[in-house]
Amino acid sequence: MAVVKSSLPEADLKLVGEALQGALVELLDLSLVAKQVHWNIVGPRFRSVHLQLDEVVATARKHADTVAERASALGVTPDGRAATVATQSSIANVPDGWIKDTDAVRTLVDALGVVIVRMRERIVATDEPDPVTQDLLIGLTAELEKHAWMFQAESA
Repeated sequence: MAVVKSSLPEADLKLVGEALQGALVELLDLSLVAKQVHWNIVGPRFRSVHLQLDEVVATARKHADTVAERASALGVTPDGRAATVATQSSIANVPDGWIKDTDAVRTLVDALGVVIVRMRERIVATDEPDPVTQDLLIGLTAELEKHAWMFQAESA
């Protein structure tokens, strides 16, 4: 059932819809990974990294909502169900238990790195078919890259 009609041609809509769905899945998973690490971090840099993790969660959640609403506006139903995120995310699983602050930083550097690479692929893929979606992806990628920079500086 197609309730919302898009002005994009069908082939472009498919490509853009896949880009938005992939972005949604990874943003939702990034927020979950950062929150899991946030709850379980220990070590001398606990407080600073703990607070920094909440910033990543806020960014990921804000952009997940924006991405999902963009998909809906184009007539593509977003799927943020737990099972979908669990099976489609490219981010590695977080280990169970307490996480040393150095491992927490490494986990976020790795997770952000994966998401940024995929977002940049989506930026390229959406250039021609939908510059509006591309612009959205560019903005959110810039914020993710800022977080990646800050976590990398933590581990220098």
